[in-house]
Amino acid sequence: MEKTFKVTADSGIHARPATLLVNVAGKFNSDINLEYNGKTVNLKSIMGVMSLGIQQGTEIKISANGEDAEQALAAIEDTMKKEGLGE
Repeated sequence: MEKTFKVTADSGIHARPATLLVNVAGKFNSDINLEYNGKTVNLKSIMGVMSLGIQQGTEIKISANGEDAEQALAAIEDTMKKEGLGE
């Protein structure tokens, strides 16, 4: 399963938003990856997410594979929208 988001946060996905997403992803057993600019990292890795330097106005793709993949993507989508990170 995967979902694409447009990053709307003024400063992109920097330390605070990256930490929020990593914390949400960490609650699930599924493998959860974030793809940006041709690179894919584990969404449970704060250093991986930070290394991408995700900017405002760009697209990211989040994919989840595993028993709770649907719930994981729903929770990540909810966090992205609630925190004003993306849509």
